Amino acid sequence: MTGYGYAGEILRVDLSTSGVSRLPVSDYASRFLGGRGIAAMLYWDETQPGTTPFEAGNCLVFVTGPVAGFMGFSGCRWQVCGMSPQMEPPAFSYANLGGSWGSWLKYAGYDGLVVSGKANKPVYILISDGTVEIRDASHLWGMTTVETEDTLHAEVGEDARVLSIGPAGENLVTFATLLASENASGSSGFGSVMGSKNLKAVAIRAGKLRRPAAAEPKRLKEVAALVRRLRINNFEDYGHILPGRMKLTSCHGCISGCTRFAYRAENGHTFKSFCQASGVYMGLAMKYYGKEKGAEANLVAGRLCDEYGLDTAVLSPLIEWLEQCHREGILSDEETGLPLSKVGSVQFIETLVKKLSYRDGFGDILAEGVIRAAKHIGKGSGQLPGASLLTRGGESHEYDPRLILVNALTYATEPRRAAHIHHAAVLPLARWVNWTQNRWKDAFLTTEILRDIAERYWGGADAFDFSSYKGKALAAKQIQDYAYVKESLILCDLAWPIYQVQDTEKRLGFCSLESMIVTAITGKQMTERELLKTGERVHNLQRAILIRQGWGGRDGDTLPESLFTNPLKSTFFDPECLAPGKGGEHISRRGAVIDRAGFEELKDEYYALRGWDVASGLQTAGKLAELGLVDVAEDLRVRGMVVE
Repeated sequence: MTGYGYAGEILRVDLSTSGVSRLPVSDYASRFLGGRGIAAMLYWDETQPGTTPFEAGNCLVFVTGPVAGFMGFSGCRWQVCGMSPQMEPPAFSYANLGGSWGSWLKYAGYDGLVVSGKANKPVYILISDGTVEIRDASHLWGMTTVETEDTLHAEVGEDARVLSIGPAGENLVTFATLLASENASGSSGFGSVMGSKNLKAVAIRAGKLRRPAAAEPKRLKEVAALVRRLRINNFEDYGHILPGRMKLTSCHGCISGCTRFAYRAENGHTFKSFCQASGVYMGLAMKYYGKEKGAEANLVAGRLCDEYGLDTAVLSPLIEWLEQCHREGILSDEETGLPLSKVGSVQFIETLVKKLSYRDGFGDILAEGVIRAAKHIGKGSGQLPGASLLTRGGESHEYDPRLILVNALTYATEPRRAAHIHHAAVLPLARWVNWTQNRWKDAFLTTEILRDIAERYWGGADAFDFSSYKGKALAAKQIQDYAYVKESLILCDLAWPIYQVQDTEKRLGFCSLESMIVTAITGKQMTERELLKTGERVHNLQRAILIRQGWGGRDGDTLPESLFTNPLKSTFFDPECLAPGKGGEHISRRGAVIDRAGFEELKDEYYALRGWDVASGLQTAGKLAELGLVDVAEDLRVRGMVVE
């Protein structure tokens, strides 16, 4: 399988010993395809249970998929996996990034990079035309990500692709991010894991650009043409609040574009405004300044997060919580050293970002995230909405399960906000809402089309009824298994799956296009069923990792208490909480909460569909064996973490 579509090797770098070694990717690709699957197995093999995030033994895995390097499929994304300090408690997690860094890793001859150990001083890794060097980075320590990239371009060449951390990562802020070339950012706190290893950056030069070969290049071109015909720009009417200041831009290898805008800042550098990050400070800044100046202040906030290395999905609810604490008299300007009376201003966001990034004063408490900060402060601060409506990673809650019930299971069983899974239901529903409200001129996703999507891809018509728990367990399994196919190839989840087309006859079978792509690239015939079985295998491997770390199981598959008690008010894409009911009638989920008994019944059904033990939520040895994970089952058996 690894003769085509793969570079052939996985690079291992031990920063403690400066050792460099290589593994054949074929040891992993046959079972796990690529991406998340290979990364999860590498993590399972390389990281001992009980390892904490900042220990030298916590390896970071950077990995591509077999589609990386091939244009025309939105498949040049890459992932980072490891033990995340952001999660409460810490757990295995993942980040998914765009840009060209991943493709350059492949062009340099590697499908993945595993970094373990800890350097005795700041270093960066340089991968260049067959050589691997660990270089002194003392002169880079303290720089922002932008300054680091500029400096490394001057040192190793303008054509280098650079992945780096900012001051937040150096100072072990638990939600510190990575930033790669073309402003691709990665979350799960992996910036701080790099910082704990004294690893400032990884730079790649691939002067020879050894692009991967496809087994059937002619067939691959035909599939690419089919993808172009089917793919629509689902974001064509998405405008920005600062027209003329912003320009739509696409990731490396993209086929259609999305909501990713680029703009040039005062310092001459180009930054992005994208997805959740595009509104990290918008509401508060517009309230403080008004529309246009507030939008500019929001850009400043996003830019500071990229430069210093902070996760906007964590910072946004953190700011909301701070503002609520100030309003309730729990925190003051004097106590925190923050201008809380000026939340929404540029002064506030600049002060907050720097205090967080350097763990200065009160910033040292906030650097642990909202959940831990609220526990530290007490005074009822943990009961405020800003602290309660969160994942266990302290992230914002754009994909609310009170509106989309299928997301209740994915929130409960994933270590972080799993946008790559949630988008499967959120994006079709959002476009259905646009159709019902006539928001976009070419809105076409009618009730009939949404019902057809549910029947074809979510397990049946019951998944189409947003008022009922019926059918949601099967939908969750279907969507998750597909998501792990997508994460292993690695395909962009804003572009895939391609099922939102107007002509029902053009809507292909589940994983049909993906099967064509894999076969044309690798030469291995993989049916839709085989691909989905691979997705199920990868999902079960991740579940085993989490179980081995003490996460998951019936008691661990939980939701924040607020989702059971606080009625739904609104969502960012669906302010009126509209959705189709049983017969397709328009209903509103406003005021809904998650029913406790209904949620437990969902878990029962979900565990049964997964082939897990219903009473405990643990995996069964038989199911793991069926999926080709006998080695994983044996490890769990020794620990008493699998049901016979």
